[in-house]
Amino acid sequence: MQLHAASAVVILGGAINFAFGIWPEALTLLVFVMGLDYISGVLAAVKSGDGLNSNIGFWGLAKKGLTLLVIMLSHRIDVLLGMNLVMGGAISFYLVNELLSVVENCGELGIPIPDNVRRIVQILRDKTD
Repeated sequence: MQLHAASAVVILGGAINFAFGIWPEALTLLVFVMGLDYISGVLAAVKSGDGLNSNIGFWGLAKKGLTLLVIMLSHRIDVLLGMNLVMGGAISFYLVNELLSVVENCGELGIPIPDNVRRIVQILRDKTD
């Protein structure tokens, strides 16, 4: 049984490495912020009185999954072209969108956002536009 579990981990690790290459810290941050966005979105929906909607939740998760697929595709384009630019640009684009969504959700929840965080998010947004 341990051999099967170890084999599964090796196969999963190989698949992740193929899909994303060397895992950059920016991708870790994106996945973390995606989780924060989902949680803060659920909390904002509950607070607003709209309640939870499984259809909206499903499509929110589907979008996040498709985002990761686009990042995988961008890595493969980098590999094909022998560059290291496309994946980084895609991660930056989606990271800024997720950060903006978290800031909006926090605003709906009445959580104050420090001005320096707002400025950093705005700077990042301007760079991706």
